[in-house]
Amino acid sequence: MSTTPRVVIIGAGIVGANLADELSTRGWTNITVVEQGPLTLAGGSTSHAPGLVFQTNASKAMTQFASYTVDKLLSLNESGVSCFNQVGGLEVATTPERLEDLKRKLGYAASWGVEGRLIDPDECAKHYPLLNQEKVLGGLYVPSDGLASAARAVGLLIAKASAAGVTFRGSTPVTGIEQSGGRVTGVETPDGVIPADIVVSCAGFWGPRIGAMVGMSVPLLPLAHQYVKTTSVPELVGRNDASRLLDPSNGAWMPILRHQDKDLYYREHGDRMGIGSYAHKPMPVDLRELPEVAASDMSEHRMPSRLPFTEEDFLPCWEDSKELLPALAGARIADGFNGIFSFTPDGGPLVGESKDVDGFFVAEAVWVTHSAGVARALAERLIEGQSRIPLHECEVSRFEEIQTAESYVSETSQQNFVEIYDVLHPLQPRVSPRELRVSPFNARQKELGAFFLEAHGWERPHWFEANRGLLEELPEEWKAPERESWAAMFHSSISAAEAWKTRTAVALYDMTPLKRLEVSGPGAVTLLQRLSAGKVDKKPGAVTYCLLLNDDGGIRSDITVARLDETTFQVGANGNIDFDYFTTEARKQTAGDVSQWVQVRDITGSTCCVGLWGPLAREVIAKVSDDDFSNDGLKYFRTKKVRIGGIPVTAMRLSYVGELGWELYTTAENGQRLWDLLFEAGQEQGIIAAGRGAFNSLRLEKGYRLWGTDVTPEHEPFQAGLGFSVGKDKEGYIGAEALKARRELPVNHRLRCLTVDDGTSVVLGKEPVYFRGEPSGYVSSAAYGYTVRKPIAYAWLPAEAGEGDAVEIEYFGKRIPATISADPLVDPNMEKLRG
Repeated sequence: MSTTPRVVIIGAGIVGANLADELSTRGWTNITVVEQGPLTLAGGSTSHAPGLVFQTNASKAMTQFASYTVDKLLSLNESGVSCFNQVGGLEVATTPERLEDLKRKLGYAASWGVEGRLIDPDECAKHYPLLNQEKVLGGLYVPSDGLASAARAVGLLIAKASAAGVTFRGSTPVTGIEQSGGRVTGVETPDGVIPADIVVSCAGFWGPRIGAMVGMSVPLLPLAHQYVKTTSVPELVGRNDASRLLDPSNGAWMPILRHQDKDLYYREHGDRMGIGSYAHKPMPVDLRELPEVAASDMSEHRMPSRLPFTEEDFLPCWEDSKELLPALAGARIADGFNGIFSFTPDGGPLVGESKDVDGFFVAEAVWVTHSAGVARALAERLIEGQSRIPLHECEVSRFEEIQTAESYVSETSQQNFVEIYDVLHPLQPRVSPRELRVSPFNARQKELGAFFLEAHGWERPHWFEANRGLLEELPEEWKAPERESWAAMFHSSISAAEAWKTRTAVALYDMTPLKRLEVSGPGAVTLLQRLSAGKVDKKPGAVTYCLLLNDDGGIRSDITVARLDETTFQVGANGNIDFDYFTTEARKQTAGDVSQWVQVRDITGSTCCVGLWGPLAREVIAKVSDDDFSNDGLKYFRTKKVRIGGIPVTAMRLSYVGELGWELYTTAENGQRLWDLLFEAGQEQGIIAAGRGAFNSLRLEKGYRLWGTDVTPEHEPFQAGLGFSVGKDKEGYIGAEALKARRELPVNHRLRCLTVDDGTSVVLGKEPVYFRGEPSGYVSSAAYGYTVRKPIAYAWLPAEAGEGDAVEIEYFGKRIPATISADPLVDPNMEKLRG
C-alpha cells in the first residue's frame, strides 16, 4: 500500500496529465485525476490548441520550461512516432524594427542555451518556400522548435500514468473542496468525496472557479483567440503523406511560422494551412455564458472551449496572410473558431499554493509550450520542496492585492492579448490602469516634473524635469555619452545630474514602494531566526541584511530586518511572495505552539519612506532634528526612533546608493510634511529629488544585488557574492543543511562585475556574454556608471572567469568587448557609508 500523500489533480488536459506523469515517475502513485469532460476529449484549451512550440522567451524559466516540454514530447511515442514534429521555428521580419527585435531575441536564445540563428530572406524562402520573399527582411530560425500533438500526448500520458497506478476519472465535475483545520481534506464530486492531502487545480480557464472554492483569487481572464484552417493548398499537396502519419493533423514539413508584424502565426495540417490570429479585438469570455456540452456530444467541432467563428474579425488577417503567403490565394477558409485561452495581468503562468489553505495548489494559465516543464517544476516542489527551475516569475502570490481585482485582471489581461507580439521595451510602462498606488510625496514629485514608470501598481519617479537645469552645471567628467535608440528609451540625461548631486551633495529618494512588513509577537524572533540565514537575534536597534533560503539552499529572497523592540521587527522585503511566505510560516508556527504566537502585517500602504543620501545629508538633518545623527549617535546598520520637525520617524542608517544617509520611515499622513521639511532644509546644500534612473546606476557602482534579477533561487549565497550575510556557525534555519552540502561542491558560476571597454555602449540585461569565444553566461543588470565614467554590467559567468579577463557582450547582434572588474567599483572599503 502506498504511503505517499493522496493527491487529487483537477483537470486532465496537457498540464494535469503531465503532472500526474511527473509525480508517478517519481514514485507518487496515490493520485486521482478528475476531469469534467471525457478523457478522450476534455473540451478545454488543450483540445483545440494548435500546438506551436516556440521556445525562446525573455524569461529564462519560461525558455527552460519550453525546452523540457520539447524533450518530453519527443520521448512520448507510439508505433515509433513521437508527439512532437521538430520541423523548426521561423519568425520573419517585414519591418526594420522587427528585424532588430529578432536580433535581441536571438540574444535571449544564446543566453538560455537554445540554438538559433538569424537568416537572410533567401534562406527564409529555402526553409519556407511559400513565403513572398520580397516582403521579408530576414528571420530568426530555431531548428529545435516545432509542433506538439497535445491531444495525442495527453492520451499517452494518461496511459502511462494509469499503468503506474494513477486513477483517472472522466466526466466528473468538481463541486467543492473539503477542508479542515486550514488544510484540504478532499474533493467533492457528484459521485462522492475523493479524500486528499494535496489538491492541484490544473483546470485552465476554469481555474478561477476552482480557486473560489477555497476562497483563493486566481487572477486569470479567459479570452477567445481566432484560428482557421484553409482548404487544400496546391503547393502542399503530396508533401505530407497522411497515410504514413499516426497523427495526420500534425503532418508538416515546413517550420512553424510567425508573422508578428501582423499578429499572425501559421502551421501546416497536411495539405491545409492553419492560421492563428491575435490581430482582432480582445474577446473576454464569461464562463457563466459558455454552452453546456454533454460528454456524449463532445467532438472536435463541439466543445465548451470552441466558440463560434466571427469571420468579420478575421478577414483583414486573411488578406495579410495571402500577401505573405501568395499560395493561399488558391485556397479558402474552410473552418474557423474562436478558441478560449487563459491570460493573466503580466502574461505569465500561475503556479503555487494557497496562503490560507495548506495543500491547495494551482497550475493555471499554462500553455502547451510550457506544459511539461511547469508540471515537472511543480512535481519537484511537491516532492522535494523546491523546483530546480525557479518559479518566482510564475508564483500565483506575486501579485499585489490591487492586481487581483476583477477589473484590473480584465483590463491588463486584455492589454497583454493586444501586445502579445508587439516589440516592447523592458521598461515599457502600462498606459492604463495607472495612479493606482501613489506615495504621500506624489504631489510634490509631480510639481518637480517627475517622469513616472509603474511597478506593482506603484507610480515610481525615474527622473525629474526640475533638474534639467543642472545639466548646465554638470562637470564635464560626469556627462555620459549619447545612447543608441533602444537604450535611450525611457531614459534621460537628467539621471547623470541626479547621480552627481547624490555623490557630491544630497538627494531625496522615494523608497515607499518597497514592501514593508511588521513581524511582532513573542514568536517573532523564532520565526525570523528559522526563516533567515542571518543572525537577527540581536539587541533592539540592530538592522541585519540577510537571506531567505529554500530547502535546497538557493536564495529565496533577501531582506533587511530591523529590531525595533524585544518583540517587534520591521522587515524590508521584495514583494508579495515574501509576505505570503511569512504569513504562512507564522500561521504554522502559531498553530504548533501558541506561546510562539507571531503576527505578520503588510504596513507598506500605511507608511512611507524617504531616502536622504549624500555627503551633506548630516548638514540637512541637523536643521530639522535635535536627535543625534552623528556616527556615534546612529551607526551604520542601526535604527532608532527620532523626531524630524516634530514628526515621529524611524531612522535606519542604510543606503542602497552607497552614500551617507538614512532611510526615514513615518506614517503615510505625515509623509508630505516630512518631504517638505527635508526639501526646504536642504536648499542651502543644493538638495534635489532624484529618481530610479540615478538610483540603479549608483547601486550597481556599489555592487548591490537586486533579487529576482541578479540573484534568484537557482543561486546560492557564496557564488552570488553574498556569503557575508550567512550567519557564521548558525544552524537550524531553512536551507542550512543543503547550503552546507552545496559548499562542499565546486562552484561552477559566479556573479561578476563587468565594465564596457569602449566607455559608451549601454546594455539593458539578459544579453549573452561570451568568454573565450563561447556563449558562457548572461547579463543580469546593467547601467551607465556616472561616477566611474563607463557602462557597467553584472553577469553570471563560469567560475574560472576572473578579474581582468576579457569577455564580449552580444547586443543586437554585435559583440561589445568588456572586462571583468573588481567588485564593487565605488567605495570598496565602505568609508562613505561608515563615516
